[in-house]
Amino acid sequence: MPEANTARKANASAGSSARPLVAVLDYGIGNLRSAQKGLQFVGADARLTNDVKLIADAHAVVLPGVGNFGACMNALREGGLEQSVFAAVETNRPFLGICVGMQMLFETSQESPGVKGLGLLRGEIKWLPEGVQRPQMQWNRLKVLSADELFDGLSENPWMYFVHSLSAVPTERSVVVATCSYGEDLVAAVRHKNIFATQFHPEKSATEGLRILENFVKSCAVVASR
Repeated sequence: MPEANTARKANASAGSSARPLVAVLDYGIGNLRSAQKGLQFVGADARLTNDVKLIADAHAVVLPGVGNFGACMNALREGGLEQSVFAAVETNRPFLGICVGMQMLFETSQESPGVKGLGLLRGEIKWLPEGVQRPQMQWNRLKVLSADELFDGLSENPWMYFVHSLSAVPTERSVVVATCSYGEDLVAAVRHKNIFATQFHPEKSATEGLRILENFVKSCAVVASR
């Protein structure tokens, strides 16, 4: 996508756009603006948008999400943004999925039988185990399993804020970089190449969550400087 690459370089060199341009996908469901505000707070030129050209020009892309898996997938597709997700991943730009945005990256969900996910990560979204309250709506501690640049500067076993009734079960466990304990060990964060995604809400997780967003913006700045 040479035109998009040229536009990204122009954005990076413009004085008023020195901050990396981050497209927060607006497909009309949930409080998408909270992710935008969190990214702006840590230094990104974050824009809530459904403009496919702006998304193509962005240095990085964020897919937030709350609510029902099927409703979110249908809204993303009806808004014509599914291909924008694929393009962002294929062009190796930093990509961040948040909460249901993380779940949407997988193939299927028990919450919405018959609705296909994006399939960028292999695996299924399953209901939280029997015997625990659904949703998990609380602060919980991360167990970091693998070093990742987005975890730089975090305390040991940092507290993050979760609101979810289902959890990812990846086919390849190697993508799991953090878990939390809730009835059993649940997937809290995944990494696959340029994709990083969290089940928790970093934008609602105080200083530690904002540090993750800040590290993401730093990775975006590297792309902006190319």
